[in-house]
Amino acid sequence: MNRRTRHLNCSAPKRWLAIGIVSVLLAGAMPDHARADGFDRWVTQLWPEARALGVSRTTFDAAFSGVRPDETIHQAAGNQPEFVRPIWQYMERAVSDQRVSTGRERSFEFDNLLNAIEAVYGVDRHVVMAIWGMESNYGGHLGDKNVIQALATLGYQGRRQRFGRRQLLAALQILERRDITPDLMTGSWAGAMGHTQFIPTTYNAYAVDFDGDGRRDIWLTIADALGSTANYLRVSGWQPGRTWGYEVIIPRNFDYSVVGGARRLVSEWQRLGLRLPGGAALLHPGNEADLILPSGADGPAFLTLRNFRAILRYNNATAYALSVGHLSDRIRGADEFSKAWPVDVLPLTSSQKVELQNLLNRAGFSVGTADGVIGRQTRAGIRRYQTSVGLIPDGYPSVPLLNRLRS
Repeated sequence: MNRRTRHLNCSAPKRWLAIGIVSVLLAGAMPDHARADGFDRWVTQLWPEARALGVSRTTFDAAFSGVRPDETIHQAAGNQPEFVRPIWQYMERAVSDQRVSTGRERSFEFDNLLNAIEAVYGVDRHVVMAIWGMESNYGGHLGDKNVIQALATLGYQGRRQRFGRRQLLAALQILERRDITPDLMTGSWAGAMGHTQFIPTTYNAYAVDFDGDGRRDIWLTIADALGSTANYLRVSGWQPGRTWGYEVIIPRNFDYSVVGGARRLVSEWQRLGLRLPGGAALLHPGNEADLILPSGADGPAFLTLRNFRAILRYNNATAYALSVGHLSDRIRGADEFSKAWPVDVLPLTSSQKVELQNLLNRAGFSVGTADGVIGRQTRAGIRRYQTSVGLIPDGYPSVPLLNRLRS
């Protein structure tokens, strides 16, 4: 009940109270109309900005014909699997046996195209295939959202308004260039489009016309989609002839305080005792690498090189980049990871992450604002706490760790 209604309840005569209640009920019956009117005004106010970017009135009107906010968009935005699932559940689906076998079949089918793309951009063909598999299951799921509607919904209201508005304007520019028509411009809730799911600004900057037909068509032309992906990885810093990273085995009595610190040469990690599964020496000793423990000291460990960071430019989630790297290796013929995931050690939910941060702050292990984001500062605080109580300082936020802090 709002402030005015509270005022009426305590001080107005009964007839005014009745009028107030009726007003509140009427207001509750109007949101759909109010939202529609507000959305139409928002679209009208968007036009001058679109025009300044070279979008014609014809393109603008055609794009917004029949478009209304889609309430399912905001629901999907809060349920991104790479951030809400345990990494082993995410990777089990991302790098399934079916996806591996399909990737190998499609690699054979598009062998000449993939060789040509790798020759032009220097990006490992298996990584390009892995991104195709991750993003659309090799073209099986391109997304069924109207991109203009999805981005207009994000831009109109909610916590992603700035992103939605920027991507929407970029999408209008794509339509203006006639690379695709509004009815065929479909994608995800976030406006990611085509076989390899480019958002509009990424498309405008990095999509290529690999088949040379005069259009950059990532929806219907596989050559354009895969070529665009390789081009984006190239400009993101991909190093030809190098790997994304690999699994490593950590020795007993390892100094976990170095995890999450400064990047080190692979040769330095080797001096600290890291080896490949089976005991062989590490690859690319002259390259810098990060040591990551996605599920703590009990799970598999990885050295990630510069190409891993190029994959992160595609989707800034460790689970995603690790899945792309592993799927690319499996398509090439590699085996599963040698060390199993600790499936019994549950990671934290969003609310539990906030609770963990608050408890660490109260205990004197400062991690900054309790925002539920487990970044470098929070992991450093976890490691300090773990060291203080005699635990392995791997910086991993787990339910057992939270329970210990609670006690």
